[in-house]
Amino acid sequence: MNEIVVDPVAAPSNGSMPTIALALGAGGARGLAHIPVLEALDEMGLEPVAIAGASMGAIIGAGRAAGLSGLAMRDYAIETIGKRGTIANRLWSLGPGSMRDALGGLRIGQFNLERILEAFLPPEIPSEFAELKIPLTVIATDYYGQCEAVLTDGKLHEALAASAAIPALFMPVRLNGRVMIDGGLFNPVPYEHLRAAADIVIGVDVIGGPEGDGTTTPTRMESLFGATQLMMLSAMQLKLQLGRPDIFLRPPVNAFGVLDFLKARQVLEATEGVKDELKRELETAIEARIKAG
Repeated sequence: MNEIVVDPVAAPSNGSMPTIALALGAGGARGLAHIPVLEALDEMGLEPVAIAGASMGAIIGAGRAAGLSGLAMRDYAIETIGKRGTIANRLWSLGPGSMRDALGGLRIGQFNLERILEAFLPPEIPSEFAELKIPLTVIATDYYGQCEAVLTDGKLHEALAASAAIPALFMPVRLNGRVMIDGGLFNPVPYEHLRAAADIVIGVDVIGGPEGDGTTTPTRMESLFGATQLMMLSAMQLKLQLGRPDIFLRPPVNAFGVLDFLKARQVLEATEGVKDELKRELETAIEARIKAG
């Protein structure tokens, strides 16, 4: 199967302030580090003209594309996925039968992410791409097509589930007759899809990497998720050699695991410094762009 190709969004220009596009990467719970990035843009009064995301980056990106502020997403994350009781209540709200379906009979690798997202997505995120306020590109991986799938229209919730369907944790998602898995596997930070969309492209990498004393043998699940991180890091290294975004950020997320959603507050606190980093780099990039005409 050939890669699904999307016509690039034409970069608007008002002759003065450069336009900005935002690519948010995959990383599970580490993707909560995208929220301080959004807060920095809000504090600078800057609105992205286009957003692209893979896996958790697609979910956070959908929130911003729907009009949610970074602060609103921070509060929502802490009050929902950051609390064990709230997680249980939201899953139970699906109903006992639906909850069993959502959790795949409690069998790891069979969790139904589409149903789980029903319980946890903010109500502001619409069901269709067309209802978003900012154009959004969602990246999934076509399992049998052996390529990325670039999703920009149709059913948004299904696209987000497909993009975030981590292998060995969630069931693959069937979308447009194809079997889809986590978009981060094929394209961890999809900034190249935004090159024609804006003057300045920001890429945010929250892959992280296995952390430890160098001698302790990881558990089976740690090995699985750690190997996935290493594979994605290898892909990112090659991507950066081929071409970098105008601004590339790596918040410090190594201390957190892909499933550390209950540590939402800690992830946000640990990555707060990325706000000042982005502001400095953006100010420099904007000034250079304006001077260049």
